[in-house]
Amino acid sequence: MKEETKPVPAEQTKIVEAGKISKWLKDNGFEHEVMEPDHLGVEIIKVDRNFLLPIATALYAYGFNYLQCQCGYDSGPGQDLVSMYHLIKLSDNADRPEEVRIKVFLPREDPRVPSVYWIWKAVDWQERESYDMFGIVYEGHPKLKRLLMPEDWVGFPLRKDYVSPDFYELQDAF
Repeated sequence: MKEETKPVPAEQTKIVEAGKISKWLKDNGFEHEVMEPDHLGVEIIKVDRNFLLPIATALYAYGFNYLQCQCGYDSGPGQDLVSMYHLIKLSDNADRPEEVRIKVFLPREDPRVPSVYWIWKAVDWQERESYDMFGIVYEGHPKLKRLLMPEDWVGFPLRKDYVSPDFYELQDAF
């Protein structure tokens, strides 16, 4: 009798194990999704924009006192925009400080997320750059305006569906 062979799925789902920080957040009632760590083993968590401020505040209380980087990126034409935060827990005599990365996926049609400026002041210009290049609106930011492009620039140049204008107006430098 011939045995039936089952087709192997082309894409098998990989189970990602929660790290130390993710477990701490879950134990304290902060909902998030665990993502695969990066190539250096830095834990990455996916957070809903409505829970960014409570989770960011909890991580600050946990000891993540340094926001190393905040940036935005475009997942592709028609896909989500992402606001990413890389946090480090600095302490005296730490040769390998803890790190965590937070990613907030935002719909292209309404890319709004609360600003973490009131937790980490270092995010000021970084959020402004993400707003300027991708159009991510950081609600509650004290001075959210264009940083690199002229104020009257139309569109967001680093979006993957951005169409460059056929002409550029020359402006007087002053």
